[in-house]
Amino acid sequence: MSAIRTVVRGAQRRRVSTIVIIMATAMAVTATVLAGLLLAASSAPFANAFAQQHGAHLTAIFDAAKTTKDQAAATAGQAEQTAGPYPVTTVTATPQGAPPGPGGPQLKVVGRADPGGDAIDKVTLLAGRWARAAGEIVVARGDVRIPTGIVLRLEDGSTLTVVGEARSISQTAQAWVTPDQAVALGQTGWQMLYRYADASSETAMTAHEAALGAGAQTQSWLDVRNDAAHRTQLFVPLLSAFGLIGLALAALVIGNVTAGTVASATRRIGVMKALGLTPAQVVRACLVQALIPGLIGAVLGIVAGDLLAIPLTADVADLFGTVPMSVTPWVDAAAIVAAILLIAATAAPAAWRAARLRTVDALAVGRAPHSGRGRVAARLAARTRLPRPVSLGLAQPFTRPARLLAILLTVGLGTAAATFAIGLASSLREIQAAAEKPDTSADVLVMPMDDRDLRPIVAATPGTGRYYGRGPADIAVDGLREPARGTITSGDARWAGYEMLDGQWYTGPGEAVVNTAFLTATGKKIGDTVTGAGHEPLTLVGEVFDGSANNHLYTDQASVPAGVVRGFEWYVELTPGTGRDTYIAALRSQNVAAEATGSEGLDGTLILLDSLTALLTALLVSVAALGVLNAVVLDSRDRVHDIGVHKSVGMTPRQTAVMVIASVGVPGLLGGVLGVPAGYLLHRWAVPAMAHGAGIRLPQSTIEVYGAILLAALTLAGLVLAAGGALLPAGWAARTRTAVALRTE
Repeated sequence: MSAIRTVVRGAQRRRVSTIVIIMATAMAVTATVLAGLLLAASSAPFANAFAQQHGAHLTAIFDAAKTTKDQAAATAGQAEQTAGPYPVTTVTATPQGAPPGPGGPQLKVVGRADPGGDAIDKVTLLAGRWARAAGEIVVARGDVRIPTGIVLRLEDGSTLTVVGEARSISQTAQAWVTPDQAVALGQTGWQMLYRYADASSETAMTAHEAALGAGAQTQSWLDVRNDAAHRTQLFVPLLSAFGLIGLALAALVIGNVTAGTVASATRRIGVMKALGLTPAQVVRACLVQALIPGLIGAVLGIVAGDLLAIPLTADVADLFGTVPMSVTPWVDAAAIVAAILLIAATAAPAAWRAARLRTVDALAVGRAPHSGRGRVAARLAARTRLPRPVSLGLAQPFTRPARLLAILLTVGLGTAAATFAIGLASSLREIQAAAEKPDTSADVLVMPMDDRDLRPIVAATPGTGRYYGRGPADIAVDGLREPARGTITSGDARWAGYEMLDGQWYTGPGEAVVNTAFLTATGKKIGDTVTGAGHEPLTLVGEVFDGSANNHLYTDQASVPAGVVRGFEWYVELTPGTGRDTYIAALRSQNVAAEATGSEGLDGTLILLDSLTALLTALLVSVAALGVLNAVVLDSRDRVHDIGVHKSVGMTPRQTAVMVIASVGVPGLLGGVLGVPAGYLLHRWAVPAMAHGAGIRLPQSTIEVYGAILLAALTLAGLVLAAGGALLPAGWAARTRTAVALRTE
């Protein structure tokens, strides 16, 4: 055992190798933990919150004009547990102080006496208190927060004061009032909540919905769960891509470090064998000397992964109103096991070679490479007109082909990570630009403040070029439980910059374009016709990108009945030479609200993705540079006698440093040539996979983000990465004293 400790201590004195193993393992484990936590976060918080709130498997709303309270309550026999009936209504609410007129958010309001008195859907109160009297309302916390204390003005002039914020895991309402208040607001329906013994499959839920009859508007908990998972599923391909690179890089670097350590300690191993060390003990010693720093790196990686997961899982928890999940024991345990297996698998070949080495050969071996290796490369380099230190450095790696290959692959993986990261960042910005283009392509946005038709005013204002109107509406579509989110346009909106994925923009009444989510939910395709109450049949003529996972339908004003859209916003492109400020002032002088259009800044999720990408890329590139550093350190130590000879015949410290840096020139360039295509292909897989996880399809322009100049620069980045890794050993070689180097074996 003391002999094994001697071998291990001797290896641990090699600080560079130890640091490289720690960093490589920490990076791989960090990526693994992040991926595992986010995979768990896409389901565990929802499952926990659903269990805590005793969520509703099925939510049904019955039309109050056709169904009485007793008739709605009579459906309770179809489920194991029910709650309700609760009175339901829909109101249009505008915060007091905002400009008057239509256009405020519509809220589905349910009348409930308390948040958790019933056995189903125990609503979580996040702030304030529950509504106790008339004139009070509790709002559901969503993408747009309405804080407590705000007074909401309704269309009839009455007001409701927000006294609390809450969340229903089953998404049963957007706001809650007392039952009497819901009736006073103009009750339109009765809400029933159901829990079933069998609710785990789409088939079972479809059967439960059918049992309620065609008159019930239903919502399944499976749809809510799937929608909730979209946001976290966006991260999984990203982390998987970095995780694959990280694991490959960690395996390569750890294997190279272990092989180099064993090679440099061959004589020591021979001595220990001569003193009685068995082959099995040699294997154990080599594995232990890799496992100790590897386990340190694994622990650091778990800590880093858990800490970095906090902001990501906090986003998930905010969806459900639960405590953010930052530590999941099974994920950490799996990462530890994966790290141990990775280190053992990569260190085992070198350990096995050391164990099989004959004692006599180990004692006789020196550091110099086998004779004859690299002679062709040396002759070719000598014939070039390059300075002699550069030509010596360029030929040097070919004396050790295995180490040359290791540096090449290390640089290639680091370059692939950088290529993928730059492409991903560019794609994210292109995606947001494409989603915002319909808003930013115009110069001025004109907003309704009253019931006036603003089209004549816009048309008559000097400086108006092209313009079109746009307004929201709920569009009923057969086959969808909830109405589709409709965007109704007035005028020619083709110039607005909507990105078409398939087909074309509509050109007249009776035509519509939809997003990917709509086609997925309805099973329709371009050329099909959709029907629904309140509008004529609509022919789908195109698929549009809008960056939303919700069902979205776009059609012309003439395709829907008058009055469906309560107010149009007008997007105006100014004629050349018209000042934006002057134009806006002219509209405001007519009591018309107008403002300049512009980007709203990078979306929070994209900022998070950018930050995560930058962090993981920095880790990968740093580990690649450390891998190069370790390889050059080993090579410089093996050739220290040669360095002494060069110095003795007149090579200066600066020329020595140039020679060492030049030694990574060929693998750096080849690594860049190989890494850039690998990163390019990884980007083309990961970005569409991320979009698929979010329920959208992307325009080709958001994927084709690499230009020829960028790819050429990234190829040369392999040289920069390799040279960066060689700087420290180059400085060490330059400072080495000639006499000391000549005395080294």
